[in-house]
Amino acid sequence: MSTHLRSHDWFGKKNKDGIIYRSWMKNQGMPTDMFDGRPVIGICNTFSELTPCNAHFRDHAEAVKRGVLEAGGFPVEFPIMSLGETLLKPTAMLFRNLASMDAEESIRGNPMDGVVLLTGCDKTTPSTVMGAASVGLPTIVVPGGPMLNGRYKGQTIGSGTHVWKFDEDMKTGKMSQEDVEFAESCMSRSIGHCMTMGTASTMAVMVEALGLTLSGAAAIPAADSRKKVMAQLSGRRIVQMVKENLTIDKILTREAFENAIKVNAAVGGSSNFIIHLIAIAGRIGVDLSLDDFDALGSKIPLLLNLMPSGKYLMEDFYYAGGLPVILNEMKEHLHKNVITVTGKNHHENIIGNTDNYNEDVIAAYDKPFIPEAGCVVVKGNLATNGAVIKPSAATPALMKHTGRAVVFESIEDYNARIDDPELDIDETCVMVLKYVGPVGYPGMPEVGNMALPKKILEKGIKDMVRISDGRMSGTAYGTAVLHVSPESAIGGVLALVQNGDMIELNVEKRLLHLHVSDEELAKRKAAWVAPQPAATRGYVSLYIKHVMGADKGADLDFLQGSSGCEVTRDSH
Repeated sequence: MSTHLRSHDWFGKKNKDGIIYRSWMKNQGMPTDMFDGRPVIGICNTFSELTPCNAHFRDHAEAVKRGVLEAGGFPVEFPIMSLGETLLKPTAMLFRNLASMDAEESIRGNPMDGVVLLTGCDKTTPSTVMGAASVGLPTIVVPGGPMLNGRYKGQTIGSGTHVWKFDEDMKTGKMSQEDVEFAESCMSRSIGHCMTMGTASTMAVMVEALGLTLSGAAAIPAADSRKKVMAQLSGRRIVQMVKENLTIDKILTREAFENAIKVNAAVGGSSNFIIHLIAIAGRIGVDLSLDDFDALGSKIPLLLNLMPSGKYLMEDFYYAGGLPVILNEMKEHLHKNVITVTGKNHHENIIGNTDNYNEDVIAAYDKPFIPEAGCVVVKGNLATNGAVIKPSAATPALMKHTGRAVVFESIEDYNARIDDPELDIDETCVMVLKYVGPVGYPGMPEVGNMALPKKILEKGIKDMVRISDGRMSGTAYGTAVLHVSPESAIGGVLALVQNGDMIELNVEKRLLHLHVSDEELAKRKAAWVAPQPAATRGYVSLYIKHVMGADKGADLDFLQGSSGCEVTRDSH
């Protein structure tokens, strides 16, 4: 074997340290020849019953272990903090960076030669990739897979996306509480993550587009036996990657990030993709800016007809041929000088797997569902560092709109007043939500797609322009301007918006403008008082002090870059 195994620095020692390292591992029933120079493969498991999307990962870990053993490796499974999008308060995004630190230090501090990341729910993918990128070992990702399609009274329903629809129907009396409870069971009926093109599915597509998974991994449903096959094959492949010294930095190049941006646009991926990809790029040392997403992705056509931008779900995407079909349609627009975990590029990986079995699910590049689908970056005095909007999930008529601001000073203020019949609002207004950015909430929750007032819904209106420094669930839809930066909690202009101000959104011109004079804004800024920090101790305090803006990926400033994989001192 040409590559030095870093695990040999533990298990190959001939002194007391070597005795300690080998002996205590042997209490798990491991024979001596397991320490004879086999590549040690860490299986980073984000399993948790509090993360429902990842609750089936014990089985996936076993499948990976089989593959590692078959290839002559030494598999060792380890847990890290798991982030469940549906249960974790105040928002899983607050802890993405903490989980990345857990992954990074667990990988670096233990005798691993390569690592397999078991990912599924929204933040478990970027957090583990961020951590692994800061170490730099050979790395492969095994996505957990989407749930099977939801079915309710003969209708196909999508997890997340239909939550917003059901909520609206409850408000307007179209559904009873009993109807909703029945629909809940119909919507989440199998293992796996959201089966819409929400953030979890977007992250699965992202890692495949980046080249960190085996070809075709993203769309396989969690309940499909072929998902376990993919896990086992990934276990085999990571051993070979160690022998080839195919490290993650050789895969995560500038060209790979550009490919991922274009692919995300083509599948109608979540706006959360932007913040996570920027954070990953910051760990690997690739210069990626908010403007890159507009320049590279905003003109890409929508090729995938999935909720929330379309009507189908991930199971249908898989049956239609999965991401290899998308990559084939885009082959003239993607970089070829990239390498993936297979040791080949995407063009080579998809040979023989490019047939489109359902053109109503996957469109041809020259006959797309929407001509331009990628996220757009808007700037102006209301967002000097930029804000994002996802046109494919928005209302075309609202892409150019000027309206009167109706301001909510906090999420609590919004919840208290949104359905008040006396609220001075109509469908031409612009809803503004403050203090829900990385510092302000803290953690930047998915509240940017504010539900419309009941009295607006009762008029049959389904969409309005909404602006915040928060995020929007990838499963959601609507004309929501998100990630406004600088955020309100640090004195961004968003904090100075008042009821009655006129706000102009012009997506074509990439403009988000508050029609208030500079002189008036200066007066408001002088009178503005910064909110008290949400915490003064612990991780949350650390986060508030060091989190960067949304335009920088909302990572912690001291986590930028890599510390490598070397550990120079022994523990005894």
